[in-house]
Amino acid sequence: MCRSIKTLRPPALPDEPTEEEIRAAALQFVRKVSGFREPAAHNREVFDHAVDLIADATAELLAGLEVRGRTPHRTPA
Repeated sequence: MCRSIKTLRPPALPDEPTEEEIRAAALQFVRKVSGFREPAAHNREVFDHAVDLIADATAELLAGLEVRGRTPHRTPA
């Protein structure tokens, strides 16, 4: 898919991913799927909204994953 999206769960990262790392992965995903590196002004709102949704879904996924030998990280709702 997109080689610049890195794995964000342990043991690939020793610590929990930062919001910046999660957002960067979401941005790369939206760029790949949309085919736009930077959207035109008339597409900016929907592009940014997609990045936000994917970043939120990624954070939720990572918070719920159980990795052997580690306890899941739960973010407060």
